[in-house]
Amino acid sequence: MIDLGRALKTAASTGKVVFGTQRTEKAVKKGEAKLVIIAKNCPSEFLASGNHGVKVYRFDGTNIELGALCGKPFSVAALAVIDKGASNILSL
Repeated sequence: MIDLGRALKTAASTGKVVFGTQRTEKAVKKGEAKLVIIAKNCPSEFLASGNHGVKVYRFDGTNIELGALCGKPFSVAALAVIDKGASNILSL
């Protein structure tokens, strides 16, 4: 089992991750996102639908819990992994 918190922090520090619903939607529409992670209370119907050709991982927690897991001092309802860097996050 993959440690989501560690994988997210590694991806954010060695690769490229965008945080926030709007930035995540933009990355998906541009075809840049390799993986989307959404909190269970993510307000985006577009991201939750999964009808955009990008793998969606549904985090079993709120946006506040996801933000804390990412090590961010704010809530994160959605994020997109653009470049995994040295992490194994794409194996979710």
